[in-house]
Amino acid sequence: MTDTRHEVHRPGGQERHAGLPGPLRRSLKLAASIAVWIAFFAVMAIVAVTLVIPRLVGAVPLAVLTSSMEPTMPPGTLVVSKPVDPASLAVGDVVTFQPVSDDPKLVTHRIVSQGHRANGALSFITRGDNNGADDKPIVAEQVMGKVIYAVPYVGHATSLLAVDERGWIVGALGSILIGYAVFTIMRELLRKRTERT
Repeated sequence: MTDTRHEVHRPGGQERHAGLPGPLRRSLKLAASIAVWIAFFAVMAIVAVTLVIPRLVGAVPLAVLTSSMEPTMPPGTLVVSKPVDPASLAVGDVVTFQPVSDDPKLVTHRIVSQGHRANGALSFITRGDNNGADDKPIVAEQVMGKVIYAVPYVGHATSLLAVDERGWIVGALGSILIGYAVFTIMRELLRKRTERT
């Protein structure tokens, strides 16, 4: 009896790299792995600054849409604004406020002066860093929060999405990258185990 064995060539196996030298093949695999991990950590960082940290500290992420705060916060910057006691605010703080009381429109500008009205109410005057004139005075009730940090460019992406859409889209991207990272690790472990046998 003759034992005949046929070698099966599986698509996607090492045959596709047969023409590449060993060191080059390893370098390409290493570069691909590094790229995946960089993308993974980048997505995790975006998730952290846009969703996780704001929720943990009770803040709100907002996108800068105009050039009024250039060069500090150009259009597309993500600002995270946290509600604070208006009495704790000082000249130089960047705040998010309603130009008109009870109007949902929000503006993020810097406090340039503060004082009190005739009735004793605390008031502020703000101005965009790139503007040549002050805004109309506002009272404490119009201040929605103080900007605690800003991230350039990230606001472009978040401004395209509704608030309730951001969570699942960023979460889905994160899940895909996590899944791919786990797959890559498991594939490498299986390959090493196969090489030992």
